[in-house]
Amino acid sequence: MADVYLNSRFIGSVEEIKSFVDDVKDLRRRGTLPEGLNVHYDLTAAEVHLFSDEGRARRPLIMVRDGKSLLTEKHIKQLEDSEITWLDLVRQGVIEYLDAGEEENALVAYREEELSKDHTHLEIAPGVILGLTTSLVPFGNYNQSSRLIIGSKNQKQALGFYAANYHLRMDMDANVLHYPHFPIVKTKIHEVVDYDEHPSGQNMIVAVMCYDGYNMEDGVILNKASVQKGLARSTYFRPVGAEELRYSGGLIDEISVPDKDVKGYRSEHDYRFLEGDGIIYPEAKLDEGDVIIGRTSPPRFLSSLDEYNLSTSVRRESSVSLKHGEHGIADFVVLTENEEGNKLVQVRLREERIPEIGDKFTSRHGQKGVTGILVPMEDIPFSTSGIVPDLIFTPHGISSRMTISHLIELIGAKVGALAGRFVDGTLFEGEKEADLRKELLGLGFREDGTEIFFDGRTGKQMLAKIYVGNMYYLRLRHMVANKMQARARGPIQLLTRQPTEGKAKEGGLRLGEMEKDTLIAHGASLLLKERFDADRIVVPVCEKSGLMGYYDFRKNGRSISPLYGENSDMSDIEVSYAFKLLLDEIRSLGLYAKLNLKNKY
Repeated sequence: MADVYLNSRFIGSVEEIKSFVDDVKDLRRRGTLPEGLNVHYDLTAAEVHLFSDEGRARRPLIMVRDGKSLLTEKHIKQLEDSEITWLDLVRQGVIEYLDAGEEENALVAYREEELSKDHTHLEIAPGVILGLTTSLVPFGNYNQSSRLIIGSKNQKQALGFYAANYHLRMDMDANVLHYPHFPIVKTKIHEVVDYDEHPSGQNMIVAVMCYDGYNMEDGVILNKASVQKGLARSTYFRPVGAEELRYSGGLIDEISVPDKDVKGYRSEHDYRFLEGDGIIYPEAKLDEGDVIIGRTSPPRFLSSLDEYNLSTSVRRESSVSLKHGEHGIADFVVLTENEEGNKLVQVRLREERIPEIGDKFTSRHGQKGVTGILVPMEDIPFSTSGIVPDLIFTPHGISSRMTISHLIELIGAKVGALAGRFVDGTLFEGEKEADLRKELLGLGFREDGTEIFFDGRTGKQMLAKIYVGNMYYLRLRHMVANKMQARARGPIQLLTRQPTEGKAKEGGLRLGEMEKDTLIAHGASLLLKERFDADRIVVPVCEKSGLMGYYDFRKNGRSISPLYGENSDMSDIEVSYAFKLLLDEIRSLGLYAKLNLKNKY
């Protein structure tokens, strides 16, 4: 006896579990029951679960009967000739969709040769166990699983050619790579997803070696000449917009060049790029503080008298300008309306991004690293055949991460570049490493991928042979230009009088407990004092009561004790404003917070 559940709700019991489950499957395959139904039986718990609800991941498998696949050569021929479709195969019971539950009761074979009497299903291809981006990693079966996942995630962050109509779009945070390539080492999935329509990387010459420690800790070294010739160069787009909002009383914003009598008028220099309609002209080079769209708004708070006399009220300035640290070129201007019919102006800003120190690069195998240095071409090591690498990768990245596919891609792409062909690196089905090495040998190179290199600075031959080849490298969207933040003096918070938080608000970088400990360990006490001076305040403290006093400016600025008045000795104490605020808050609760003063001399 087994309980039966439909979408986790009890609906009854059955005597024969096996025959009931087989009947459900047969009825589904015949089309009597819906195709979306899946059945899972648990013999130990004596439960049968039927699922037909939404949100289940289901995947197609070829059905197997008596150790033989139901998908025949005839089916494949009919598919090629477009006589039948995928849906026909599903309806004929050749292909079946399984969810996680039903998969528990199935035995799935990878390849047709592995089929036995016990197998219930066969994979369509060995590589379909992976997702879309993971399948784009070449020779992924030589990789450690965690690196394969990282490689998959990194590809989503790569700069590339994301849309052919990017010049007409107003996307929030768009990057376009200038000269994207199709990878030399590809997989079958690259063709399936039309990867050549939206590539996101470049084929680079990569040498595996150290160079003065500039590529330690996963760093990469770039050839300055390659960067100057356009390697990994991209453009960053972001939109800035303003709309004419409507307010109560028929008042409205106005997009125009603000008049000088407007409240909050900036300097004429800030409005220098605006044309007569108050909107910037395309190709204007902007810096922080420059106004992009001029706008004036009605006053915020209308007094009772002003409500009857609107003509006298002064409008306020509410233009859109570039924030702290921002700059760019006005690329494209759009004038349109929003849903309410109000005027909407959008300006797209453009910024050329040339690779610099701190920009992030990665291969497709999760070997991500940050640019450590750009080396002039004459100083970069070169091979006997005159090949100069575009990128130098650290050998220490391989030993612990075990990304063997990274090394195989180097050889594979080298063969592809020399033979003028694409190399297939599909998961479980790619070209064999031994064949690639044999072909490389036939092309006149060492079969292990190494070459004799010379130091560009000394001209001497290097002692070790350098492993060098081609590789598809991606530039990631984490760029120094977006993340760089610095501040000397700037705005402070109203409550604590400490610097504001965040890059956009011109904020400071917080020095925490652990950073404090490092400075103490260095013995840099004055630096520590300077860092904690951000909200320094001098307060008078009564030596008798231990309470904070105040300055009475009517009595020549003398310090007054809250308990003893002028009849107490007051001392000026230097504390942080946050501490003074804490004492105030404690006192507001009615607690006596007493400061016991000692002479430090």
